[in-house]
Amino acid sequence: MHLRAIKLRGFKSFPDPVEVRLEPGVAVVVGPNGSGKSNVADAIVWAAGSLAPSELRAEKPDDVLFAGGGGRAAEDFCEVELLFDNADGDGPLPYSELSVARRLHRGGEGQYLLNRTSVRRIDLVELLADLGLGGGMHSIIGQGRVEEILASKADQRRELLEEAAG
Repeated sequence: MHLRAIKLRGFKSFPDPVEVRLEPGVAVVVGPNGSGKSNVADAIVWAAGSLAPSELRAEKPDDVLFAGGGGRAAEDFCEVELLFDNADGDGPLPYSELSVARRLHRGGEGQYLLNRTSVRRIDLVELLADLGLGGGMHSIIGQGRVEEILASKADQRRELLEEAAG
């Protein structure tokens, strides 16, 4: 089972719907400064149930909503959807594709969705932990950690990579 795509709409610097497709294995998002690379990583963390704005480079929960700019109005809601390919049936649920999504409306009303059905946050967080994408795991490494990892000792790097690989 692997993360096949990330769909964003109204999230931070992505007012229009955007789909980032990922192939099996290690995925790296590369681009120039200001292109939204960190916002893609933030989107995954947010969709996975993060409640701490500081984990998302934000001050308050509404900061994940597109704030407007360039002649465009602010968005009233945002949504991030993580699509998992489970064609091999190795995942914890019997679906060939698994959709995990989070929505937030300006003012604070939010939803967690599993295959477009509303679920509790705890259920979503536990499912993602089973998939290796949860709090405290090293599935997502931001640019600030790359130098730290490269400068670490070989056994520390190996431990981090083994944990990330499950």
